[in-house]
Amino acid sequence: MQPALTVFFMLLFVLLCFLGSLANGFIVLMMSREWLRRGRLSPSNTIFLCLGVSRFSQQCFGPVYIFNYFLHPVEFTKSLTRQIVCLHLDFMNSAIFWFSTWLSVLFCIKIANFSHPTFLWLKWRLPGLVPWLLLGSVLISLVVTLLFFWGNHNLYQEFLIRQVSGNMSHREWNRRLETDYFMPLKLVTMSLPCSLFLVSIVLLMSSLRRHIRRMQHSAHNVRDPSAQAHTRALKLLISFLVLYATSFVSLVIDATVFIPSDSLWYWPWQIILYLCMSVHPFILILSNLKLRGVFGKLLLLARGFRVT
Repeated sequence: MQPALTVFFMLLFVLLCFLGSLANGFIVLMMSREWLRRGRLSPSNTIFLCLGVSRFSQQCFGPVYIFNYFLHPVEFTKSLTRQIVCLHLDFMNSAIFWFSTWLSVLFCIKIANFSHPTFLWLKWRLPGLVPWLLLGSVLISLVVTLLFFWGNHNLYQEFLIRQVSGNMSHREWNRRLETDYFMPLKLVTMSLPCSLFLVSIVLLMSSLRRHIRRMQHSAHNVRDPSAQAHTRALKLLISFLVLYATSFVSLVIDATVFIPSDSLWYWPWQIILYLCMSVHPFILILSNLKLRGVFGKLLLLARGFRVT
């Protein structure tokens, strides 16, 4: 890649990480402020806080990995720093998937209308179970992280032996690492939260369709508050769906089409990945009435300072 183009994409990547960190930091600050003032958080705001902390941490450690791998690909791959950063990123990635899933499930249970006893029981019990669900997600993420670390360590030792004997190059090792171990492990660990998330979307869409039919038969306006609540929740869940799809596509591409640090597509691919992660906290801010109000006031204040 030409040096000028490389610098442009690097600066764009840094800008995306900076904006994402600002948005996630804003969510953490507002949720922490409410927690300190009231002494408690609602179930949805509790998940917002966990998501904000996880993503803020992810966007601080992610660039460390990406820039080190870009500048020193072989040395960084062998270093202890890579093991530590990967350990942190694997934990955060798994935790974010679970936190996003529980937020989607909570919105579905809160807004959807079904008369099935199981659904009514979940509607009554789930908000109180949110802290335990988040704790369970952290424990599951710890187990997943240890599995990644164990596989990374064992395959790394095998790589050193094969490299000494001259049977495997650095690029071949990375591709085998992803294809033979990490891709199956990621698919297994992503399957359960992804399934819960998809069930939430299907239930919410089914509830909205039934509600619209009921309003049409009763000659009421379709644009009633309940239908609008369904629509807002679906928009938020669709934004999560984009993140799930991007993560799955990146998983397949990393496993099948290894992109080295000197490739033309290295920085554009990192920008595509971090674009979703940087935009999504702004979607969360706009979906929350209190966050949206404070964020709008801050924008007006910044605009006023710029004018003066």
